Amino acid sequence: MVRAADRAKRPGRTSVWLEGKAPRGGAARGGGQPSGLDRDRITEVTVRLLDAEGLAKFSMRRLAGELNVTAMSVYWYVDTKDDLLELALDAVFGELELPDPSSGEDWRDQLRALAAGYRALLVRHPWVSPLSGTFLNIGPHSMAFSLCVQQVVRNTGLPPHGQMGALSAVFQFVYGFGTIEGHFVQRCASAGMSQDEYFRQAMSAIGEQPEFGANFAGAAELMAARGGDTVEEMRERDFGFALEMLIAGIEAMVERG
Repeated sequence: MVRAADRAKRPGRTSVWLEGKAPRGGAARGGGQPSGLDRDRITEVTVRLLDAEGLAKFSMRRLAGELNVTAMSVYWYVDTKDDLLELALDAVFGELELPDPSSGEDWRDQLRALAAGYRALLVRHPWVSPLSGTFLNIGPHSMAFSLCVQQVVRNTGLPPHGQMGALSAVFQFVYGFGTIEGHFVQRCASAGMSQDEYFRQAMSAIGEQPEFGANFAGAAELMAARGGDTVEEMRERDFGFALEMLIAGIEAMVERG
């Protein structure tokens, strides 16, 4: 195992992917480890627990209980809780369907598909957004996504000095949109309400407060102009329009040369 003290001496090596360790699994050491347990299985159950209970409630003890093993058994396969969270983060990036940037398909369609997939990932796994800012995201699935995005942005025709700016504009927007959406969905579920029920209750409560009256009236006009009968429809219109503005901005910058 790599001790925390040893890792602290090497602050640059803060990723499980930089430790040079082969995945451990297979036969139990000295016959003391449970059969059928390996790093992939542990990572799979970690993802399931994070989805069901959230990042704050996750612990190695809770994971061991779900696997029906001791906590020390888990540490035979991963050195730290952070290593395990990083493995889980990369595993869910493997859910993304990546287009082939060399296929000749229009870059706009590929960018839309990547943005929609990333947004759905953040909503489906709300714990991904805080972990994405914690780790280096250099696992094989995360890197495949990153390299695909970079190639699609290259295909826009933007000059090299502008490509990272375009990538940031699109995917930082998606990150923020998907993070807020995921938290809202999670809050509605915790309240035992649908998104529409929660939204109506919140808007009604705000509208009843005189100090919010003027601001609320303006927001209500904007929402009415946007249209949409449900929260999900309104959100889809917002996301789609914002993404099209970003694509139009890339086109405009390409025209400028």
